[in-house]
Amino acid sequence: MLQIAQEIVYFAHINSNHIMKVINFAETNSILNQYVAEIRDVQVQNDRLRFRRNIERIGEIMAYEMSKEFAYSQKNIQTPLGIAPVQTPDNQLVLSTILRAGLPFHQGFLSYFDGAENAFVSAYRKYKDTLKFDIHIEYIASPRIDGKTLIITDPMLATGSSMELSYQAMLTKGHPAEIHVASIIASRQAVEHIAETLPADKTTIWCAAIDPEINEHSYIVPGLGDAGDLAFGEKE
Repeated sequence: MLQIAQEIVYFAHINSNHIMKVINFAETNSILNQYVAEIRDVQVQNDRLRFRRNIERIGEIMAYEMSKEFAYSQKNIQTPLGIAPVQTPDNQLVLSTILRAGLPFHQGFLSYFDGAENAFVSAYRKYKDTLKFDIHIEYIASPRIDGKTLIITDPMLATGSSMELSYQAMLTKGHPAEIHVASIIASRQAVEHIAETLPADKTTIWCAAIDPEINEHSYIVPGLGDAGDLAFGEKE
């Protein structure tokens, strides 16, 4: 099993007897925690290049750990001097992200899963007033995902609604064999929402940290603010 994430939190899917696995990297010590500390730090956040690079590095570490869960088989590789048996993964990967905040996180995964197919979903909050909003899916570009390993990346999971709707949008492209939801900072509410709405028997949630709550504006507390704005500048 995973070495970096030795302590695993489980949430039961309310509609089945299956258990969804949730991996919280903050519960063990690793260099990943340093990058999380920096993206949270108001004294460091103003450096957009550093912010984006730290997001990427967290994605790279998660990709490495996630790869341990894949199916492997031996391949015989021809070298200049002979044949080398090597265990390599067999999963067909579809790496999906939610625009725009997910782009640096997606790139971190893509740096390791460079042969993956890619999918992009545009989800945004449409506010009714200062506190109430609906989530809208505006755009999706994806290959077929039938029988493949679907990885959905989104750096912030506040309510879990964007992730749920993005997953539903991906189902228009088929049904994956397994699902990995990857987030940097998630609220406990969002983790529980995903555990209740995605198929528990084939879903794993990966988080760099799980924060206790969201505020009245549905921002994660303590969180880090708006990841998209910090990465790319404030939107109008």
